[in-house]
Amino acid sequence: MGAAIEVFATPRFDDWHRSAPDDTLWHVVDDATVADIADAVTPQGILARCRSVVQPLDALPAHPRLVAVGVDVRDPGNAGSIIRVADAAGADAVVFAGDSVDPLNPKAVRATVGSLFHLPVIVDRDLTGVVAALRERGARLLAADGAGETSLFDADLTAPAAWLFGNEAHGLGASAGIADLRVAIPIYGRAESLNLATAAALCLYASASAQRR
Repeated sequence: MGAAIEVFATPRFDDWHRSAPDDTLWHVVDDATVADIADAVTPQGILARCRSVVQPLDALPAHPRLVAVGVDVRDPGNAGSIIRVADAAGADAVVFAGDSVDPLNPKAVRATVGSLFHLPVIVDRDLTGVVAALRERGARLLAADGAGETSLFDADLTAPAAWLFGNEAHGLGASAGIADLRVAIPIYGRAESLNLATAAALCLYASASAQRR
């Protein structure tokens, strides 16, 4: 069973129709209809209504090697980019905790570029419960924190890890204190900080690289 329940597409996507799963309803429509349905300013001519891929906390793998946890992430573009980079880095799951944006927000979905369907995406507001579940599964909690005591390039990242990434404006704040280690990405130039998705990419890839040596 595919993720798509039904697809609305203009005639130029007829070749895709022939490769769609048998249980997917396919509607051939004109450009104006797609524009009415889509929220994008310039839709690409095809969109789908899909089954929800958001999962509960018990969908966490039993022994994860790498997990990305967004805490109070508000920007849908960043949320989607975290899912995309977590997928690219080989993470086992992405969790959104606290008062985070819905990962099914249209802008977030587009920012995943399909990665939303490649790994478990979990939503659970209870950060304490998320942390407990990760520790039960053997993950070391690492906080991406500009005031962290250890540089990303000096940290031992070989163990299974769950990275905590905070709010775009305020970071993790007091939540950083629940981590086993607070890790800072060095700023060598004059920038005040890094974009959340960029920081997530650096941290997740650093762990993925260390775990594969």
